Amino acid sequence: MKKRAAVLCGAAAVVVASGLTAVPAEAGAPHAPETFRATAPAWKKCGTDDYPTLQCASVEVPLDHAEPSGRTITLALSRIPHTAKKYQGPLLVNPGGPGGSGLTLAGFVAASLPKRVAAEYDVIGFDPRGVGDSRPALDCAPGHFDAVRPDPVPTSPEVERANLDRAKSFAEACGRKYGDLLPHMTTTAAARDLDVIRQALGAERINYFGYSYGTYLGTVYAKLYPQRVRRLVLDSVVDPTGVWYDSNLDQNQAFNARHRAFMDWVAKNDATYRLGTDAEKIEAAWYAMRSALKEKPAGGKVGPAELEDTFVPGGYYNGYWPYLAEAFAAYVNDKDGGPLVEAYENFGATDVAGDNGYSVYTAVECRDAPWPRDWAQWRKDNWEMYERAPFMSWNNAWYNAPCAYWPVEARRPERINTTGQVPPALLFQATDDAATPYQGAVTVHRRLERSSLVVESGGGNHGITLSGNACLDRHLAAYLANGTVPRGSHGDADAVCAALPDPKPLTSKAAPGTARGSVLHGLLGSRI
Repeated sequence: MKKRAAVLCGAAAVVVASGLTAVPAEAGAPHAPETFRATAPAWKKCGTDDYPTLQCASVEVPLDHAEPSGRTITLALSRIPHTAKKYQGPLLVNPGGPGGSGLTLAGFVAASLPKRVAAEYDVIGFDPRGVGDSRPALDCAPGHFDAVRPDPVPTSPEVERANLDRAKSFAEACGRKYGDLLPHMTTTAAARDLDVIRQALGAERINYFGYSYGTYLGTVYAKLYPQRVRRLVLDSVVDPTGVWYDSNLDQNQAFNARHRAFMDWVAKNDATYRLGTDAEKIEAAWYAMRSALKEKPAGGKVGPAELEDTFVPGGYYNGYWPYLAEAFAAYVNDKDGGPLVEAYENFGATDVAGDNGYSVYTAVECRDAPWPRDWAQWRKDNWEMYERAPFMSWNNAWYNAPCAYWPVEARRPERINTTGQVPPALLFQATDDAATPYQGAVTVHRRLERSSLVVESGGGNHGITLSGNACLDRHLAAYLANGTVPRGSHGDADAVCAALPDPKPLTSKAAPGTARGSVLHGLLGSRI
């Protein structure tokens, strides 16, 4: 398993930082494509065993789109070229984040779509500004998530201060290292980058397929350039009305519900895990494990923060449940922390790519929209949320705490409303998705005129197409093949697909669930 970023986005803030840098809001910046000449990418072979036809290139974009003749930065691109005579243009794909790399996703999407459909597109992956192989790439504070961190739940002033100091030091490090870049690390800037990529590819319009945060990037692009959109696929949809403080608070209850769904699953599989058949008692055992790890971290690595980091990915994808349950059971039943350490290293530990992703995540979210600067408000909000949803409320809060100290003032988020200029978009959403709760997809469906919403009823995974659900994938393939969207009367939904069954306990070393689902969720990671 690929090492994964520690946790998803959350919500927190602290005392107002001094010395904020005031910069102009980018939303109103003029777009002047006639003064920036995009250069066609020079594609080179960079195939892998899994995706042998993959090609790589780069493109320069303005750092500040309001000054297109000024400094440029470089974005990394990948491509699986079309092979059919019928060519439907570039299909840009994004895995979310903000901070996720899309280079490998291009190969995955091309390989997972029906061959006849993929053959008609150049499937284009890209690393957004600051990410991965793009240059410059951000890494504000290497090792920020190294174990063992303070307990996320601030049960004493000392623990609270330790967490606040970590958040402040991270924000200060970002300001010192990337003060010239941070004003331009926004979703709006990334959307304008997409239009430079479009020009570089020589396309009049683009097709776009985004997961998670990638849905927000896609809707912002459609708002800014409605005439440049040909097809628009949004999977696991961000609510644009909540970016980012409210959205992060809303996640906490949804993740708590998914954690309890995991407990129910463990109870149903008592013959394997021997933790009992009462889900409430199993949940109590999990919190007892958390308390024990506070006193003595497993392997000197897994304390309460790392335990939460390890189990949060299970809220994104139930294919991880068998691995997490085995580690949980080994600790409780056998007093063996080894499997828990292994699970942490596979699902919770942050590697170099994770450090980069988190740096971009904070840079974008802290700049994209206002965050309260009054720590008393945040303390109140998060303690109230913790009472209802203890699983990750405080862990989620500290993930975003640097935004309270951010050295660049926040913008106002883009208002998402489109007219008939945008072709019908196709949205996919699971009813029990925790990272992007269901109502967000309904909101975007209403705001994207002529869009269609396909719902996975009873599903709780985040990122649901190309994961083994044939019903969902039929709608996706039909849309990409000829623009067909469902039109139905299922309440807010235009079509409904049944969720895939939950996974079975491990019977071998093979990954549970569908192979494609496991690969996809490795690419999407554990952030919004």
